[in-house]
Amino acid sequence: MGSGREASIIKLGNLTLENGAALAPMAGVTDMAFRTVCARLGAVMTVTEMVSSRALVYQDKKSLSLLGKNFGCVCGVQIFGNDPAVMADAAQLALEASHCDFIDINMGCPMPKITNNGDGAALMRDVPLAGRIIRAVADAVPVPVTVKTRKGWDKGSVNVTELARCAQDNGAAAITVHGRTKTMLYSGTADWDVIRQVKQAVQIPVISNGDVDSAESALRCRDRTGADLLMVGRAAFGNPWIFQQVSAALAGQTIPNLPPLAQRVDTAVAQFELARQDKGEHIACLEARKHFAWYLRGVAYSNYYKEKISHISTMEDIYDIAKGIRRDLR
Repeated sequence: MGSGREASIIKLGNLTLENGAALAPMAGVTDMAFRTVCARLGAVMTVTEMVSSRALVYQDKKSLSLLGKNFGCVCGVQIFGNDPAVMADAAQLALEASHCDFIDINMGCPMPKITNNGDGAALMRDVPLAGRIIRAVADAVPVPVTVKTRKGWDKGSVNVTELARCAQDNGAAAITVHGRTKTMLYSGTADWDVIRQVKQAVQIPVISNGDVDSAESALRCRDRTGADLLMVGRAAFGNPWIFQQVSAALAGQTIPNLPPLAQRVDTAVAQFELARQDKGEHIACLEARKHFAWYLRGVAYSNYYKEKISHISTMEDIYDIAKGIRRDLR
């Protein structure tokens, strides 16, 4: 790809990030262990799983447990809700509990259990309320506030540019746009052109989310959207090395190859050990079942080990399976 060029710098309020890829917040996936691994492997920004503002205000222990800040890169906490006062209180509590670098407001989750309560992507249908929420949160905390949203509710109501201007006017330091509508969920193709329209409409940084799944697609996305930062979601499942690859591509450097399988297994085991420290062995091992299987995606003759992975219940199981994979697979 030729020689390197200077990495561009993105200002997120008082935060400075190098150009690269951020890890998208994903419920049930982006726990502290996985975020830490991604940060070690080049993610320039991570965000926690989304946390209910009402649950935080009610001091729900499970919600508080999601707020662990990872180190190694800029880390934000994502909260959701539809009441400006409750969101403001929750932002203060989240900051106090996590010492995070910024607060992210979820205005893009498409899941019915969220939108049916008027949260997540449902806020795209009430831009004035969205603006009041952003203003309340921005006034409540001393750290930058960002917003994550979608293209619109459905193809008949693509209003993300309006929402982005509203976010900027009410104190948002950046906006992340997933280039799909709420009704698309995760199907179809992300609309990078609408993200370019948002970029042209506001002065705050714009983060592009959707369909960045390789170094090559990252370059296409950057060129098509003009976004300040790219966000990687599902493509990072079992592949935290994508952040190194995207950063190299964006800097015009040679894209590193995926490490050998044995090294990838070592990374997986390190992730599960971090999860054990954070959540205890039982929960960490149950959640390792999906993550470990993701690490084996595309690996020939791995079905035997995927079956064993589906029954993991102790760290000893993890160590035994890892040993077998290193011995038997390449």
